Amino acid sequence: MIGPNFQEMRRLMVEGQLKGRGVSDEKVLAAFSKVPRERFVPEDYQQNAYDDYPIPIGNNQTISQPYMVALMTECLALKGEERILEIGTGSGYQMAILAEIAGEVYSVERIEELAKYAETVLSSIGYENCRIKVGDGTLGWEENSPYDGIIVTAGAPNVPKSLIEQLKDGGRLVIPVGGGFSQVLTVVEKKGKSITSRDICGCVFVPLIGKEGWSD
Repeated sequence: MIGPNFQEMRRLMVEGQLKGRGVSDEKVLAAFSKVPRERFVPEDYQQNAYDDYPIPIGNNQTISQPYMVALMTECLALKGEERILEIGTGSGYQMAILAEIAGEVYSVERIEELAKYAETVLSSIGYENCRIKVGDGTLGWEENSPYDGIIVTAGAPNVPKSLIEQLKDGGRLVIPVGGGFSQVLTVVEKKGKSITSRDICGCVFVPLIGKEGWSD
């Protein structure tokens, strides 16, 4: 029995779900064309790895739909070699996309089982510019700050103050902000003492749990 043609599925995802919806950043598209998404989902879901919806990865968490991962990455406006912080490692797919473009990627995951899974997959593929720690993502990862960009893959009631403090002057923070069942994808920019934000689109993410997020 012949298995799924993941390479062709990946190509169709990029053409239809990403380019077809306006994702145009060549670095982002190249990363999505390369990263094997099927490696970051449970085996039972591999045949659906490139479908246009989130996929459960255990522990009441999901891997976001490809378009949302691409949109959030594009919002960072990466040029390459940046230092990026990701909050909510999950299975590691978003981190792999970032690692294809940025210089250094740090990620904080509160669920140890997911952090270990992501580390194993990322290492097996060969990503050496990724570091993961288990902890409260709402507090960021101060020792490696400041960051050129921060991306939060869970919905927050407000933008955590700690993340803004760890953002480099001129940096961008991409985060879903809103209620427990729906949020607005928001881009926050830091320029000196000025903090500005703009709304991108509605979205639905699992809740950001932590001291500066939702209570568990």
